Amino acid sequence: MSETLRTQVGIIGAGPAGLFLARLLHLNGIESVIVETHTRQYIESRVRAGVLEQGTVDLMAEMGVGDRLKREGMAHEGVGFCFNRRRHRINFKELTGRSITVYAQHEVIIDLVASRLASGGPLLFEAEAMKLEGLDGTAKSKPAIHFRHQGEEKQVVCDFVAGCDGFHGIARAAVPAGMLKAYTRIYPFGWLGILAAAPPSNNELIYANHESGFALLSMRTPEISRLYIQVDPDDDIANWPDDRIWEQLRRRLAFDGFKLNEGPVLQKGITPMRSFMAEPMQWGRLFLAGDSAHIVPPTGAKGLNLAVADVQVLSRGLAEYYASRKTDLLDRYSDICLRHAWNAQRFSWWLTQLLHRPPGDADFDCRRQVAELEYMVQSRAASMAFAENYVGLPLRMD
Repeated sequence: MSETLRTQVGIIGAGPAGLFLARLLHLNGIESVIVETHTRQYIESRVRAGVLEQGTVDLMAEMGVGDRLKREGMAHEGVGFCFNRRRHRINFKELTGRSITVYAQHEVIIDLVASRLASGGPLLFEAEAMKLEGLDGTAKSKPAIHFRHQGEEKQVVCDFVAGCDGFHGIARAAVPAGMLKAYTRIYPFGWLGILAAAPPSNNELIYANHESGFALLSMRTPEISRLYIQVDPDDDIANWPDDRIWEQLRRRLAFDGFKLNEGPVLQKGITPMRSFMAEPMQWGRLFLAGDSAHIVPPTGAKGLNLAVADVQVLSRGLAEYYASRKTDLLDRYSDICLRHAWNAQRFSWWLTQLLHRPPGDADFDCRRQVAELEYMVQSRAASMAFAENYVGLPLRMD
């Protein structure tokens, strides 16, 4: 007979959504079990997004997992835009009173995993979730996650299931056919990203709109640069030797007085870009969070922050349920999260369209982009609209 674990909330996936949720539940005295397909080493080393909104930074401090972030995170009070060989800065602090922090996603994962293990909460690595059942919310059976771990088939029986297992996970697929609608936008460009052993060439991010295509100067640490260029999403990384990448970065990030720091390329790869939304984000006792429910293009730096917003709503709803058996907030989980996520989709789409050069002959669009960039950096109202979206709009619970 397979082993059965019993808990209040079963969580599939130890990415940002799953780990943030588990920590928030723990602080509310709610038990959970996390099942994660990959090894600890894999999830703690996978290079992903690195921009945290002010709200995410504040939440990590409130949860008691923000000490290393406070020491090592790089707070940015503004961001640069480069076009027509000139750089323009938008000052977040002056416009909104808030900022963003560069702190890599895998560092966030390291902090949350350490906290989870220190608290004694179950976190099962190399545990492949295979099937979900009992999700419809009826009294016939309780929800269960069937998974394979250490060569044996096991199950977690729980009150609720949180599907935090990403775009390709099993949680969203467990929603019956016809109960969920998907919205997708595929973009005609990808990002070629590199990690380089070179100090960042600027102390803040720089977004570039150039006739050769988009580029982004970012960073991971004071010694490691993270840089991106727009490429064909179907291109082969073998077509991009290091010298060609650096030549394109120098060209696209060129403005008067700027020098690009170069160094050995540690990692590189091409990532296609898409937008995806699933509605609703809940069915019965199953709640989708993070990439299992939505994907945004990376231009707006919203992916991790959206996952955090989702689980803040979910954790409050679960806390309300276990304190009073009320389901008011849980019943509104999808509506609240979708409103916030669609705002992030709108902003991410707009910024992506503004900065990436369209393929083919599109002179009108290119001129329009430059005109809009000029307006954004010269108008205080337009700069403020950009800044308040970039640092993160408030999460409305009403």
